[in-house]
Amino acid sequence: MENLYLAIPLAPLVGSVIAGFFGAQIGRRGAHTVTILGVAVSFVLSLVVLYQHLYQHAPAVNATLYNWMIVGGIQFQVGFLIDNLTVMMMTVVSFVSLMVHIYTIGYMSDDLENWPKDSLAGVNSYQRFFSYIALFTFSMLMLVMSNNFMQLFFGWEAVGLVSYLLIGFWAVRPSAVYANLKAFIVNRVGDFGFMLGIAAVVMYAGSLNYADVFAKAHLMSTETMSLFPGHNWNVVSVICVLLFVGAMGKSAQIPLHVWLPDSMEGPTPISALIHAATMVTAGIFMVARMSPLYELSESALSLVMVTGALTALLMGLVGIVQNDIKRVIAYSTLSQLGYMTVALGASAYSAAVFHLMTHAFFKALLFLAAGSVIIAMHHEQDMRKMGGLKKYLPITYWTSLIGSLALIGFPGFSGFFSKDTIIDVVHHSTTGGHGFAYLCVLSAVFITAFYTFRLFFLVFHGEPRMDAHTKAHLHEPPWVVWLPLIMLAIPSVFIGGFTIGDVLFGNYFGSAIYISPHHEALAELGKHFHGAWAFMQEGFVGPAFYLAMFGVFSAWFIYMKRPEIAGVIKQKFALIDTLLVKKYYVDELYAWLFGGGSRLLGKGLWTFGDVRFIDGLLVNGSAQLVAWFALVTRRLQTGFLYHYAFAMIIGLLMLFGLGLFR
Repeated sequence: MENLYLAIPLAPLVGSVIAGFFGAQIGRRGAHTVTILGVAVSFVLSLVVLYQHLYQHAPAVNATLYNWMIVGGIQFQVGFLIDNLTVMMMTVVSFVSLMVHIYTIGYMSDDLENWPKDSLAGVNSYQRFFSYIALFTFSMLMLVMSNNFMQLFFGWEAVGLVSYLLIGFWAVRPSAVYANLKAFIVNRVGDFGFMLGIAAVVMYAGSLNYADVFAKAHLMSTETMSLFPGHNWNVVSVICVLLFVGAMGKSAQIPLHVWLPDSMEGPTPISALIHAATMVTAGIFMVARMSPLYELSESALSLVMVTGALTALLMGLVGIVQNDIKRVIAYSTLSQLGYMTVALGASAYSAAVFHLMTHAFFKALLFLAAGSVIIAMHHEQDMRKMGGLKKYLPITYWTSLIGSLALIGFPGFSGFFSKDTIIDVVHHSTTGGHGFAYLCVLSAVFITAFYTFRLFFLVFHGEPRMDAHTKAHLHEPPWVVWLPLIMLAIPSVFIGGFTIGDVLFGNYFGSAIYISPHHEALAELGKHFHGAWAFMQEGFVGPAFYLAMFGVFSAWFIYMKRPEIAGVIKQKFALIDTLLVKKYYVDELYAWLFGGGSRLLGKGLWTFGDVRFIDGLLVNGSAQLVAWFALVTRRLQTGFLYHYAFAMIIGLLMLFGLGLFR
């Protein structure tokens, strides 16, 4: 079995290495064949493991494959923890990645046009891109399959590194270079907290292995540490907050959210891969995995809940004013990650992971559908230059409709089951801040429906607003583009209803997730669960349904029925519109505070350290000292004999004086 588990992450790695190092020899066809084959093997083997755990009730496996080193009694190991939480993540990651790989064949087929003709950077770019996304898949699989903090950190940093390479893939574009640098720096901020959290785990638990740490969790909860003189902090609370700082970076929670919208500078396939099932969900998965720790800290859970609530609401509002089709979906991702984070704060870890799963399918679908539109529009991304695409892109239209309905939580679609569960759980929660969080996630339902169908109507309905040349060449992209859309649309409709009973209210996760007895919000909701059909019927009379329908109607009325209203609203609420367009001026604040502060610090170090101390004192100062000394000693050589005789007499007197005082 160990060979089977090992083959799941290594298959994409082998494909990545071959495509990366031998891309020139195997060509385009060879590169996408070997990487797709590697990810397909990973997906099939993940299905085998899923079958074993679901239907053959295979026990959880916690195996160490390799001891890297032992330092001070701390073992650094490579190993796998295969339980139902891991199996779900493996299957979702490998499936979405496989769809993205197939889609990339069509999307990147004309990639040479994105590079200057005299630039060598575009040589074998197609092969390099496939190598990167396969490496991304390997990194994420290593992260979710880890049984210790060292391997978790390896996967954590690896997805960050590859995302840096992919976001800035079109390196000849200044905006892409800026975006990948921004993503890298912001994630390093979160990773600093993450490393401190792991260091605290090692300090108090004496181990990097999950099982050992969880076994000592209750003991650590009785200990305190002094971060500031006179203030003692609970050890588990400090660890949970520091680990969550890392999750805030990876899963783009306020205030470390600024990198994710700019990551749209990368090609659309990587937008789907980053925003759907891989990098941004790493933080959600990590907190769910650490549930035995978080359940011992009410303060950490409150912080998680309030942070997620603010992200869900505020980022959704920004999505309303975006005109770039990919950026609307990017802000939707931020908002949905906020929902997942709120569920974590309510101790509904299974609900968070359930929404992670459903979101992976319909969000990947929406991103790839947006890419299909971009291909058809000759890489135009401004929705104001689209319209009326329904008759030209029928497959893209219907799959986009499915993804949009799943995103707004329309009853029966996958997003409904996971999203409504989170709203109900927060309503029944007792964690501090649950009332505020409930208002935020409920308000975000209307906002989500509004910006989602604003996009849908502006792109697919109304009068065409593109130029004549683009309109004349509109057509559905090739099958490698629309086939993944159909494959992702199927689980976007059905996966929620088929799995809600077992995943949320059954014993699917078993011991993989721990919930304290006094956190009973999800269990209380389960007492009233009578199947997916009954849950769906109840959804038609809940407040979330009416808010969503009001959002859809508002988008239709403003942008289809009375489009002039949009301009009037923008004019009357100009201050709010400017605030949202500027994204609450957070980017400007960071640029002024951190960018400007860094430049000011650098200028100060240069002025006082380099110019005045090194150049002025050490270099020029020593030269001036030598010149002064030479000037003084030169005056001793006058050429007059009586001067030399006088100096000799003074010298003799000094020698006599020394002799007398001895």
